[in-house]
Amino acid sequence: MRLAFRFFSVFTLASLALGAQAEEKFSFRATAGKLPKNIVPLHYTVHVVPDLQRFRFAGDETIEIEVREPSATIVLNASEIEIASASLSGAGMGTQALQPKLDQEAQTLSFTLTQPLAKGRYTLAINYRGVINRSAEGMYYDRYQVGKDQKIVIGTNLEATDARRFFPSWDEPAFRARFTMSADVPGNFSAVSNMPVATQTSVAGGLKRYTFAPTPAMSTYLVVLAAGELERSTTTRDGTEIGVVTTAGKQAAAQYALASSAQLLGYYNDYFGVRYPLPKLDQIAVPGGFGGAMENWGGIIYNETVMLYDPAKSAPRTKQSAFVVLAHETAHQWFGNLVTMAWWDNLWLNESFASWLEAKATNHFNPEWRVRLSENSNRERAMSIDALKSAHPIYQAIMSESQIAGAFDRITYDKGQAFLLMLENYLGEEPFKQGIRAYIDKHKYSNTTSADLWEALSAASGKPVADIAAQWTTQAGFPLVKVDAVCEGGQRKITLSQQRFLADGSAPDARLWSIPVQINNGTAKPETVLLKERSQSFTRAGCEGALVLDADGVGYYRVAYSPALLAALTRAMPGLPDSARLKTVSDAGVFLSAGTLSLPSYLDLLTALGDEPRDAVWKMVLERLAGFDDLARNEALRPALQRFAIGIAVPKFKQLGWDAKPGEAFEQTQLRTRLGAFLGTLGEPEVLAQARRRFVRFQADPASLAPAMLDVVIGTVGRHADQATFDALLAAARKAEGTEEKARFYGAVFGALDPTLAAQVLPMAMSPEVPPLIASDALAAVAADHPDMAWAYAREHSAALLKLQPDYGRDEFLPRVVSGSSDVATADALEAFVKATMGADAMIPAKRVAELIRVRAQRKARLMPQLQRWLEPKA
Repeated sequence: MRLAFRFFSVFTLASLALGAQAEEKFSFRATAGKLPKNIVPLHYTVHVVPDLQRFRFAGDETIEIEVREPSATIVLNASEIEIASASLSGAGMGTQALQPKLDQEAQTLSFTLTQPLAKGRYTLAINYRGVINRSAEGMYYDRYQVGKDQKIVIGTNLEATDARRFFPSWDEPAFRARFTMSADVPGNFSAVSNMPVATQTSVAGGLKRYTFAPTPAMSTYLVVLAAGELERSTTTRDGTEIGVVTTAGKQAAAQYALASSAQLLGYYNDYFGVRYPLPKLDQIAVPGGFGGAMENWGGIIYNETVMLYDPAKSAPRTKQSAFVVLAHETAHQWFGNLVTMAWWDNLWLNESFASWLEAKATNHFNPEWRVRLSENSNRERAMSIDALKSAHPIYQAIMSESQIAGAFDRITYDKGQAFLLMLENYLGEEPFKQGIRAYIDKHKYSNTTSADLWEALSAASGKPVADIAAQWTTQAGFPLVKVDAVCEGGQRKITLSQQRFLADGSAPDARLWSIPVQINNGTAKPETVLLKERSQSFTRAGCEGALVLDADGVGYYRVAYSPALLAALTRAMPGLPDSARLKTVSDAGVFLSAGTLSLPSYLDLLTALGDEPRDAVWKMVLERLAGFDDLARNEALRPALQRFAIGIAVPKFKQLGWDAKPGEAFEQTQLRTRLGAFLGTLGEPEVLAQARRRFVRFQADPASLAPAMLDVVIGTVGRHADQATFDALLAAARKAEGTEEKARFYGAVFGALDPTLAAQVLPMAMSPEVPPLIASDALAAVAADHPDMAWAYAREHSAALLKLQPDYGRDEFLPRVVSGSSDVATADALEAFVKATMGADAMIPAKRVAELIRVRAQRKARLMPQLQRWLEPKA
């Protein structure tokens, strides 16, 4: 407890205070963190020798350090590390052996010297041993199948605080240093790191030694090493060698990533005005590890499901998602790597910007994907969390290493992205870009806080960015903008008011935002006003046409129209811009759930959409209908509700047909898949029968099923499987070699509707034959239809299940199992169980999910009677 208190006292009080006052610009001395700043690392030389029989590794490192203030102790980070020996050398002192003191709770390694070190440079040498983990923490390994052979690949994942598991280090982002990495790996392996290979030699024991060129100064969490039976192909863009690295035999599926990476590197070189500074950039695809990607500088590691695209086997959505993830991680090479947040409370400076840029770059190269529309679903997910009382701000105080993982959430990524889009729209695209360029150029190879960014954007735009941004980044929640208007003498007087939107309908607090509100007054040119007060009025010429707020869909706020304005908007729906229709339907669905919009008014909006062409709008409608269906579980009205939902989706699906047409737009393919999966989930008879017929043909001839319909067919037959079909899908999952294919078949198995089959899924959550990342989804998938069964299993086996989860996902595991519940008793049980069995930090996600369950219970009590009355004539 003493160390925990010291950790709090060192930086947390300052961090908490930032919610109420402006954040200061970056200062190394003032930056939060546990480690003293009197000694800093300058250059690490790290050599590791993995033992793939015992899954341990030997390490030797030398660290050039600078003592900035006299000190008798050296304190750095270490975890899961055994120190064999250590020494310190320097001018005038020779070499002095050191006695290590490891504090496992604090994750520190310290050395106490006989007398204080004077200012100057020294060399710290450490010989140590570490663990190669099964989960993606520090150095990890993953098994994968090639025919009948089982192979192993190793990699590293050091974000946020796992570099200390790989080598003793100053493992906080402000301690930038250079790194020279080397490794001895089996002779049939090749190895990849941040920088190009400097030398490659054979060493004793049939091993090969790879030594890599030194890196620029960077944070520890960006170091990478990957090794295995790897293949690499390359191209060049703007003088940088770009590589794609895969396990053997998968290079053909990596060529889309290679071509896309070249596009993205050129785009970002131009956008940032600072060229990518490393000589190479590798995109590394591995079969397992973690579920997404990690932006290590010069050597990004991806789970191969999010990077590889095989047109013969991958659904079209895989192509889109691969580009988006590549765009996100490549953007990090500037936002995050070249310029790094000072401390984890400003994680959003890394992740929000990468998310914002992923959409910008994707839209630039693939406008036909309409990614600006599809990204709305990310904003909606963020807003659903941000509407809870337990929501946290974009900027949040981090009080311990264990809390860092919780910062990687929808608020940090998606709310931050949405805020940046709104801010860019308000400042103007060109001033915003010039501000970003100035920020990157000024702070390259250094660290920053939000204040550094606001300074650059203010200078470029001439607007008080810091005053506006502080309200959006340091307070939780978002505003509801109410709008009313009257026509007086040919002019429309528009009155806007704001208050915090809360999902449970409770009274809002007094907080305000400076809101850039886009107004479309009939046919007049759109304009943006800044709503800063509780209520403001604006007069505009003309009363013709519908009044639309946020027609471009760039605002992070909800819009509630007066009844008369909503009626006019409903009549105008078919002629509104795509983004305006999407915004209106999104907000209306939320207001229906919150009890502030009637069911007939919502259904009128759906009817007004007519023959809606946009996939993103359909996605919003179908998700709302699926939400109604979830709430109606075990309710008598559910069959009638499902028939109603099917009736909405069937005409469009029949219009599109089962099979793609020559020259069909990407969006049409996506929409067919979405509608087919929705109807298959609900068991629409014709879709179910067709899916079963196509699955039989697929079993005999896999090429008979178009990649775009794989998920529809396999997901549908899995959900409605009998024992024979279940067994066939499980056999296919076990046999599959590709990670995407394996996940598809296991996902179909996990979704089985039959409770007897669902019970057979439960043990797969702990089965060694199921890849860990896939196994971690099993209980949440079962809980979608059998919540009591999944929750009972999770509680009974919680100790074993939690041991299988990586540190970064452990606290969220149990809440995820029950997150779809609408039973208040389940919310109470979750909080009580987590409180009794897990640490205090685990209560944060537990309380958040419990609140979400209680809000959903309120929603159910409100909506089910309305739906019952409306559906009675149709029953």
